[in-house]
Amino acid sequence: MSQDTTLTIEALTGRVEEIFRKGGLNEVQAGAVARVIVAGERDACKSHGIYRIEGALRTVKAGKVKPDAIPELTVTEGSAIVKVNAKGGFANPAVELGVPALAERARACGLAALVINDCTHFSALWPEVEALTAQGLAGLVMCPSYSTVAPTGGNKPLLGTNPVAFGWPRPGKSPYVFDFATSVAARGEIELHRRAGKQLPEGWAIDAEGKPTTDPEAALAGAMLPFGGHKGSAIGTMVELLAGIMIGDLTSPEVLDYLGTTTLSPVHGELILAFSPEAFAAGRAGDPFARAEVLFEAIVGQGARLPSQRRYAARAKSQAEGITLTAAEMEQLDRLLALGLDAIA
Repeated sequence: MSQDTTLTIEALTGRVEEIFRKGGLNEVQAGAVARVIVAGERDACKSHGIYRIEGALRTVKAGKVKPDAIPELTVTEGSAIVKVNAKGGFANPAVELGVPALAERARACGLAALVINDCTHFSALWPEVEALTAQGLAGLVMCPSYSTVAPTGGNKPLLGTNPVAFGWPRPGKSPYVFDFATSVAARGEIELHRRAGKQLPEGWAIDAEGKPTTDPEAALAGAMLPFGGHKGSAIGTMVELLAGIMIGDLTSPEVLDYLGTTTLSPVHGELILAFSPEAFAAGRAGDPFARAEVLFEAIVGQGARLPSQRRYAARAKSQAEGITLTAAEMEQLDRLLALGLDAIA
């Protein structure tokens, strides 16, 4: 009888990092990618956990990401813009390299921006946001993807899922964080429905003919829809402008043209904005962090739930008890570790 296996966070991180080293990633790339994948699994974000390993390795095998890349940081004196060229590697090492410099600039200037160019990005954005809130900074992060979302009123993929994440630091507490795609759901959720043989909720997608569908296969061949209709469509377009065109990187249609497929991780840029609440509130009455707590308490006081609370609860459980994987998941990890890129179709 198949049994579940429970691993410590450290043990799973080591296992995933070893898989990426087997797949040809250098220490810089493998470590950062493993950390963000295990963070997803730790927080019960299955669509961004170990499920993402195969897609990352498939992108390596296709030659669309450089597994030996060393990101390069550029900080111009007096500028609030920090830049990291990922050199064709994954975004995660570039984020780890750039955040300390971004935080320093944000404290000095009140606000600062980190521009990441030429990266492959497959993970959630909340790790970037939490890296800023850990520094006592508020953060706003966004990036395009590849064309999988039809604009409101359209009938073909044009926009990416184009996620946006925001975080506010809460001294002594887990930060206020939200992270969501501007599509109705993340593309990974569509794929997980397909693998599970489950139908999609109505209003998530259209098929290749532009007609509404609840079939995940038809949705993957067609297009997802923006959340909130024209509102999500407009925000998704904003992401293309700010985190694509403005930073001199690829838009979602250009990413799809470059890759030729949605089976690989998208190649584009990322924009990370950091804000110092103390600097913005200077000279005004009240502590911005204390005032924020009043707002949060009012929200919770009405019986509402702050975003990320389930994720934080899952994190606490994982930290105390470890991360539990099914027999099939362990078998997948063992196969990837044994075969490396040869395990990837």
